[in-house]
Amino acid sequence: MIIYTKRKDLDVVKYDACIKNSIQFRIYAFSWYLDIVADNWDVLVLDDYKAVMPIPWQKKYFLKYSSQPFFCQQLGVFSKDEISKEQQQNFIKRIPIKFLKVSLNLNSAMLFDKNMVKKTNYILKLNDSHSNLFKSFSKGRKHAAKVGEKNELKLKETSIESLIKIQEEFYTYTNYSKEKLEILSAYILKNNLGFIQGVFKDNVLIGGAFFLKTNNNIIYLFSSFSSLGKKMQAASFLINTIIKQHENTNNILDFEGGNMPNIGSFYKSFGAKITSFYFFKRSFL
Repeated sequence: MIIYTKRKDLDVVKYDACIKNSIQFRIYAFSWYLDIVADNWDVLVLDDYKAVMPIPWQKKYFLKYSSQPFFCQQLGVFSKDEISKEQQQNFIKRIPIKFLKVSLNLNSAMLFDKNMVKKTNYILKLNDSHSNLFKSFSKGRKHAAKVGEKNELKLKETSIESLIKIQEEFYTYTNYSKEKLEILSAYILKNNLGFIQGVFKDNVLIGGAFFLKTNNNIIYLFSSFSSLGKKMQAASFLINTIIKQHENTNNILDFEGGNMPNIGSFYKSFGAKITSFYFFKRSFL
């Protein structure tokens, strides 16, 4: 039986154990992660935490709706054993009608349904030498990576606050919660679940990125680059260096995106391959 369980009534130990041992594992689904990035969240629980489906939600003008939090690309059903398409559909049907609108990204292990839209993600397996991986770069990306090297760019640790400051100055899209990103970064760094790398030119920060690193996944979660950083191909230099640092490993570089054509083509130019996940939408409005 699938039971709707409020966050305050959740058996966190059993819930996190289900996520940790799930076939569909995603770091985004851990209780501590959702506590940071979601305004509110509850869970659909099958039996004694045999499978779970976190439901992030918000309230606006006394109306409740469920939507994907920032920095949380895929959720959906997580199970210790294989779960049928019928059971997956049962979870979705059990999303309470009190949520007048539901807009959720499901994980890539879930099966397609007529009420879902396919979305694109790019990943790059790093189980080969850098020289072989570099051969799969597009001609333009090879050139861009070399431009970064010729500009004598350097990678060093930096802070999430510094990257946020660059984004506020050089980007128009900044409607995510800076406070949540800072809290998430602090937790990730403290618990050795990721890292932040800045790109420097003559000791001046010109860009960088925040990566999650868990279960052999290196997730490109957040990045920003100044005008000079873009001109000097700092992004290509950074990603190429990360690939070089993790060559011949079982790691997968997860670009965490690619639905926008220009961004998708950028990720693809590193030799990354497409994976699909699904977007579920329901509305009673």
